[in-house]
Amino acid sequence: MFRDRLEAAEGLVRRLAHLRGRDPLILAIPRGGVPMGRLIADELEGELDVVLVRKIGAPGNPEYAIGAVGEQGRVQLEPAASHYPEHAITREIEAQQALIEERRRRYTPVRAPIDPAGRIVVVVDDGSATGATMATALASLRPHHPARLIAAMGAAPPETVARLERLADEVVCLLTPANFSAVGQFFADFGQVSDDEVIQLLGTEHG
Repeated sequence: MFRDRLEAAEGLVRRLAHLRGRDPLILAIPRGGVPMGRLIADELEGELDVVLVRKIGAPGNPEYAIGAVGEQGRVQLEPAASHYPEHAITREIEAQQALIEERRRRYTPVRAPIDPAGRIVVVVDDGSATGATMATALASLRPHHPARLIAAMGAAPPETVARLERLADEVVCLLTPANFSAVGQFFADFGQVSDDEVIQLLGTEHG
């Protein structure tokens, strides 16, 4: 178990130390991945931005993820989505896309997203249960032709890691327990990260 997200980030820094000095682009998945991404970017002398992906919650049960949607509109649905009405899923996708647009305006109001083309890109999150959110992030980045695409997270079940290995050039996951119910079970402190914290972390110069 990790003390908090920063302890997990320190573990990822050790696993990614070979990237120091190679100007990696660290793309954090908000909001929990952003404090981790800030520390990793600072330690690896890289650049930090966010990759905006939102979970698609099941109609009537928003905590149950049936997919994810990315900033360019890429949608990844899980097999469980077939159990719900298409119009309800469409409505949920549109709501999450609107939130993504709002977050981009708030998080990086004075600049465009950093171009990942030709860069070593590390996508960071605190953890991944089904892999839907991370998978959507990776799939949305691949068409931009990063030189190398790495998924990095604190905890995920083995089947999720295997799924992500088909989408990333490398997956770095610190904990891969078979008995996995939620990401938060592996963090003693798993407090919410606020939008204000994200904005502050993105505005902090590294180095």
